[in-house]
Amino acid sequence: RASAQYLKIGQKLNEGKTKQIFELVDQPGLVLVQSKDQITAGNAVRKDQMEGKAAIANKTTSCVFKLLQESGIKTAFVKQHSDTAFIAAHCEMIPIEWVCRRVATGSFLKRNPGVKEGYRFAPLKMEMFFKDDANNDPQWSEEQLLEAKFCLAGLTIGQCEVDIMNRSTVAIFEILEKAWATQNCTLVDMKIEFGVNVKTQEIVLADVIDNDSWRLWPAGDRSQQKDKQVYRDLKEVTPEAMQMVKKNFEWVSERVKLLLEPQASGRVVVLMGSTSDMAHCEKIRKACTSYRIPCILRVTSAHKGPDETLRIKAEYEGDGVPTVFVAVAGRSNGLGPVMSGNTAYPVINCPPLTPDWGAQDVWSSLRMPSGLACSTVLSPEAAAQFAAQIVGLTDHLVWCKLRASMLNTWVALKLADKKLQACSL
Repeated sequence: RASAQYLKIGQKLNEGKTKQIFELVDQPGLVLVQSKDQITAGNAVRKDQMEGKAAIANKTTSCVFKLLQESGIKTAFVKQHSDTAFIAAHCEMIPIEWVCRRVATGSFLKRNPGVKEGYRFAPLKMEMFFKDDANNDPQWSEEQLLEAKFCLAGLTIGQCEVDIMNRSTVAIFEILEKAWATQNCTLVDMKIEFGVNVKTQEIVLADVIDNDSWRLWPAGDRSQQKDKQVYRDLKEVTPEAMQMVKKNFEWVSERVKLLLEPQASGRVVVLMGSTSDMAHCEKIRKACTSYRIPCILRVTSAHKGPDETLRIKAEYEGDGVPTVFVAVAGRSNGLGPVMSGNTAYPVINCPPLTPDWGAQDVWSSLRMPSGLACSTVLSPEAAAQFAAQIVGLTDHLVWCKLRASMLNTWVALKLADKKLQACSL
């Protein structure tokens, strides 16, 4: 608690095996999550002190939550407060551990004899476990969860909420899997928990995600594992063995910071035939900015100045930055076809169609000579999204934003349907 000296700490709300939760007197709706220097296995059957673990765990979970939040995933995390604590939204926790698996190992093999270690799940394998230490966290079915009729912070956990948590778990796993792949690490499996924000009654990712939460195999090699399984597998706990475990945890806490850094840079260059198309192009730039993709606007006409169009093209081909060109040209679109015929970079047509001649003009973007491959996307926001999907092939941070956006669109539809059904009833 000494590390939280600048906060007015209230009563202890909860204490787990590796952390304590305190209310913040001056900040209603927020709590302090304080990590402990304790490592456990088998529901605390094995339990040891590991000096420095609180700081390592807090650094890891803060980086992971920052990555997820910047991607667009809703979490309880607010900010890191100190070396060993972070501030989070106060949630009533749903007593379920959601486990997501890419590779079969561990307890799954015991529960599913005949499945060999290393079996790859595609799609991901989802499991849930009821948090009950006395009964060793039994596995639950979806039907058991629905029949439990949990009511937390005024929200009853029904089919809609279960579906949202299920979908969210898959998206969160895929985002972290993509991020760890940049470090040549396989995210084998992971467990997470959700809570209901007491202020908003919204389901959010809560608790922590640290090196206790997953299995990580560098280069996909189990013998190099860096997660808590190393501690679980110890035949005897010795100071030397604990030092090895600590080194693994430190390795993860250092590597996890790199997940927040882009591994490749890309950009979008929008070529417009006239400044009269500026409003259309600004929509493309605004959407690109939401994916944190640099977007440059240029004016050039392939009909009136083809030499200048090709000079601008060469300018962006010559510096080695992966580029997606977007051609915005009304009436007869010469920009897209000329660009597509003269560059190996992707070209997207996004013509600003008008009500009078739009139905005729669009054919200049759709009917291409052989050997040209520019696509046509009419919506400026969708053109930016398509460009982001291309950039996201090499930039995991852009891909993660796209993946979170997919989830959030699905959740919004799910909640809208639930609200409509409630009104109809």
